[in-house]
Amino acid sequence: MKRVRFLMAGVLLAGLWAGGCGSREMLFNGQDLTGWTLYVAEPGVDVDDVWQVEDGVVQCKGVPNGYMRTEKSYSNYKLHVEWRWTGEPTNSGVLLHANGPDQLWPRCIESQLMAGNAGDFVLIGKDVGMTVGDKDYINIDTPYIIIGKGSPSSENPPGEWNRYDITCRGSSISCFVNGVQKNRGARATLTKGNICLQSEGSPIEFRNIYIERLH
Repeated sequence: MKRVRFLMAGVLLAGLWAGGCGSREMLFNGQDLTGWTLYVAEPGVDVDDVWQVEDGVVQCKGVPNGYMRTEKSYSNYKLHVEWRWTGEPTNSGVLLHANGPDQLWPRCIESQLMAGNAGDFVLIGKDVGMTVGDKDYINIDTPYIIIGKGSPSSENPPGEWNRYDITCRGSSISCFVNGVQKNRGARATLTKGNICLQSEGSPIEFRNIYIERLH
């Protein structure tokens, strides 16, 4: 009887594991940027000079400012992104629920990647709001509002890979950097949109970009 229960438990765990893997959607296929749109704010710039793929890694020069954006719109998901700085660490970001036309600062909620500040939230665009802790934030008439992370940096030294795990469930967003929770917000005014990875300062690389759907 114990052996039967053990085998049944094994089958159940295998089914759960398979179901979890089946819900994973790779946003980056490791070979090219299929599924992404590339945007820079400066006219005449060849976006293929800013972003390239080599050895399963997205290489971004960091200049000029812009972003790579998913062609699809997403809501209710867990996002996993790995990044590292290959030069002097400066600035970048993961833009969540991006809406509207492509522009330098699209209307969105950013999970910050500025060196030393990964885990900050940035509310970009008019009427973008969120509650963090016991405080309500709403961007009325400024380009952006920064909501600082709740604990000291857990980023690895430049040149080493970092992990960002961001959960967007309904109107809530939480983010972890290298397994450490940095921020959690609720009642976000944006709950669906594109996912963007920024070019904003210096060379940065991305890999293992995927989401897991939440129901």
